[in-house]
Amino acid sequence: MLDFLFEQYKNASTTQILLELTVFVFGIISVICAKKESIWVYPTGLISTVITVYLLYQAKYFGDMTMNFYYSIMSIYGWYKWMSKSNEPDLKITRTTNKEKIIGIGLFFLTLLITYLVYVFFDYKLEFVNYIDIFTSGIFFTGMWYMALKKIENWTLWIIGDCIAVPLFWYRGLGMLSLQYLIFTILAILAYLEWKKILNSYSQK
Repeated sequence: MLDFLFEQYKNASTTQILLELTVFVFGIISVICAKKESIWVYPTGLISTVITVYLLYQAKYFGDMTMNFYYSIMSIYGWYKWMSKSNEPDLKITRTTNKEKIIGIGLFFLTLLITYLVYVFFDYKLEFVNYIDIFTSGIFFTGMWYMALKKIENWTLWIIGDCIAVPLFWYRGLGMLSLQYLIFTILAILAYLEWKKILNSYSQK
């Protein structure tokens, strides 16, 4: 496994390796901060997503590139949402309402369409893995919106998406990102359990 991981970077430049390592470190820090409800989830996440946009553009994975661009925008929105003191002075962990579920489903399908159109715009020949990429893009973007609202369902979506992304990035030869998403999966499961514990504590008060 390690031999295969290092083999993927045999011809990679030092710059690419350092950039992927930076994404790896700050991505994990961001998820840990999200687990702890720390506002630092967003600035650390921005560092990771902005660099990832560049790396995926270079690799011509336009669907994932578009999603990371979306993540950057959503991170700014979430950062504002978590810091806002005027409209929501105490944004707490909650479950999605029926209305938010419907909006989430709408965001999912809208993201599928936009990601598909990005591939069409770049005149890229779609293969099976690209359709998987489009599908996970919808999952992750909806998860980002739920996270900005502190909805516990965001972790369910992250877990599903991460489980799909691990073999997808490995297949594409992006071993470090694959390992990162494996760690993301573990952290997302732990975060879901922690947020659920906090959510249950509200009902006991």
